[in-house]
Amino acid sequence: MKLASLKTGGRDGSLIVVSRNLKHYVTAKDISPTLQTALDDWQQTAPRLNARYEELNSGICADIRQVDVKALAAPLPRAYEFVDGSAYLPHVDRVRKARGAEVPESFYVDPLMYQATSAGFLGPRDPVPVVSEDYGIDFESEIIVITDDVPMAVTAENAEAHIQLIGLINDVSLRNLIPGELAKGFGFLQSKPRSALSPVLVTPDELGEQWQGSKLSLPLHSTLNGGFFGEPEAGVDMQFNFAHLVAHAAKTRPLTAGTIVGSGTIANEDTAKGASCLAEIRMLEIIADGKPSTSFMKLGDTIRIEMFDPQGNSIFGAIEQKIVPYET
Repeated sequence: MKLASLKTGGRDGSLIVVSRNLKHYVTAKDISPTLQTALDDWQQTAPRLNARYEELNSGICADIRQVDVKALAAPLPRAYEFVDGSAYLPHVDRVRKARGAEVPESFYVDPLMYQATSAGFLGPRDPVPVVSEDYGIDFESEIIVITDDVPMAVTAENAEAHIQLIGLINDVSLRNLIPGELAKGFGFLQSKPRSALSPVLVTPDELGEQWQGSKLSLPLHSTLNGGFFGEPEAGVDMQFNFAHLVAHAAKTRPLTAGTIVGSGTIANEDTAKGASCLAEIRMLEIIADGKPSTSFMKLGDTIRIEMFDPQGNSIFGAIEQKIVPYET
């Protein structure tokens, strides 16, 4: 099934069920007012939501409405927890090479992950407000999974059963603020503003054979200012699958229902498929030429992130955002 949230209804939005073709929706407020409350009681709410989804796709629901993407909040407008990994070895390798460092041996057996911002997410058409272009504005095209309640110390073998929903994220980064923060040793804070989620989240069964081994094996398309930027394969060069990432996050603490776990920037060894962030292009330029020639995003720039099934249908809908000046 496919689930989304309207901007009405308060900070957590109003849960709706969206048709497979992303054109229509029906309310789910009689089942659960918000996606978070649905996830809190997923074993009870999921079958009812799925039945509503089947009725919607069959056209037998009452009060079917047209989807207006601009009226959508993030499917989870805020979450208890968002942890973001860096599961793609080519991306990590290029980051290190660009500054003359090697990939640490531990990365090959232990995921890299940080505690990200979860107090609020931007909707799929919401602009990205920034104080200054000097911050080094970048997008990062990634995949996310949402879990139910995950017990502490869960194994990777058992973690996949706790993945209930899958979607996309634009993990916005302010690159010029990152070096100073990392040098202090406590990780990202100011360099990671609010991210944006795809219009809908989907259950794994919607992905068919493209979801195997806790990986989504389809290209992720990024379009910058209307032009091709990248379409790396999400199922290729992923050092750690989502089950490994969930297990890593839960090693010493349980994860609450509604926890978001990110893949990190999608990247392939084959650079012909483009990239999923500007920083990676700049890294390749540094490796080749000693300095970057591609600039970060400017005010007025637009990024679009989308994934299609083998038949060319949009799975999650598109994140499409414009960079705008922050106004008090």
